[in-house]
Amino acid sequence: MRNKSPAGLKIIGLLKLFTALLLIVVGVSAFHLMDRDLSEMAKRLLLLFDLDPKNGFLNKLLLQASIVKPSDLKTIGYGTFIYAALYVVEGVGLLRMRRWAEYLTIIITASLLPLEGYEIIQHVGPLKISALIINLVIVIYLIWQLKHGNRGPI
Repeated sequence: MRNKSPAGLKIIGLLKLFTALLLIVVGVSAFHLMDRDLSEMAKRLLLLFDLDPKNGFLNKLLLQASIVKPSDLKTIGYGTFIYAALYVVEGVGLLRMRRWAEYLTIIITASLLPLEGYEIIQHVGPLKISALIINLVIVIYLIWQLKHGNRGPI
């Protein structure tokens, strides 16, 4: 007999589903932008918000927008859909309190920790540090849950 689902599993499951939703929005947006001139769109946004295009950061943004190719957007779109599907599987599995979902989430989340650490070393930022800490807490919690959770088999 299964015990009531621990709140932590529900929170992580909902977080995974929310992340999947955001990834789907990014994927759809990437496909939507394939036929658009991103550089021109960025320039219009700068004018709309009365921002100085000569600002260093904004100038880099304009440059990046000008070199994005439709094939890049297609890759981003498909990649985000694949990740979204994976997050949906994790999220639904965790909400349904499936042990395989806990193992899957540990493996996937832990495998990304070195990349997140590398990103922080390259460019420190509060969002990157927060993501690393959240994912580390998720991995530790799920390992603890697998060891100490009083539930049935996989």
